[in-house]
Amino acid sequence: MKINLDDLVGTQRDIAETIGIESYIKLCKSFGGDTIYIQKYSELQKLERNAEIKAKYNGYNSSQLAREYDLSERYVRIICSNGNLDGQLSIFDDI
Repeated sequence: MKINLDDLVGTQRDIAETIGIESYIKLCKSFGGDTIYIQKYSELQKLERNAEIKAKYNGYNSSQLAREYDLSERYVRIICSNGNLDGQLSIFDDI
């Protein structure tokens, strides 16, 4: 396929310039016609930060990690518990 950047306009050209024309063609083949969401870079950074926090967490150091990452202790515990705090019920739990 002989497509070059001059054949593309607007956001499509921006994407091709960012990832390269070959990758853009692969993207079109895989997702052409679909609406896709591209996550913000800051959200990718949060994934990395959360993985670091989980690796450092020992069950007793949420206060230290909260200070280190400028987060609340509660948020550190939520990150390390995959969103559920100990003893917290879900609306889907049988009582």
